[in-house]
Order: sequence, then structure tokens, then C-alpha cells
Amino acid sequence: MLEQDIVIANRDGLDAKSAAQLVQVACRYRAQILIEQGTKIINAKSMMGVLSLGVGIHDRVTLTVNGADEREAMQAVAALLSTGFAETGKRAERR
Repeated sequence: MLEQDIVIANRDGLDAKSAAQLVQVACRYRAQILIEQGTKIINAKSMMGVLSLGVGIHDRVTLTVNGADEREAMQAVAALLSTGFAETGKRAERR
């Protein structure tokens, strides 16, 4: 089991678009992927669960991953959450 605290970098937090992207990435892995914020713990493979967190920019969440492909899953989901869903790169390209 792997656990990591992550600060959300996406300027819109986990809105519908980024939540859908997160669920899509999480569903690629067999490992159980949980996101915890405060007293809530949700399955990262559930769109309704992710949206129910109400996570905003700079909020801190704990990502817990457990299963056969946990390292790969942790790396992919953590990168997505902590990089703002590649939002930063898009802004740089526009300049």
C-alpha cells in the first residue's frame, strides 16, 4: 500500500472536466485508488465520489493506492493531481 499527500494544482480544483479525466486515468489500473479529504474517503474510480469531495485549488488530499499495479497507479494519478492536469503547460504555450 502506498500513500501520498498531494496539493491540488488545477485552478478549478476537481471540477467535472478534471474529475472525468481523473476517473478515466484511475480506471486504467487494477489497484484500489482512494482519495481522502478531511473525513471523506472516496473511490477515485467513481465520478460521483470525486465530485462529492468539492476539492478546490491548493486543497490537500491524501492519495492511497493498494494493489498489484499500485506503483504505476500512484505515479499516474499523483502526477495528474499535482500538475494541474497539464494546465500549466497549456498556459505556457499560449504566451
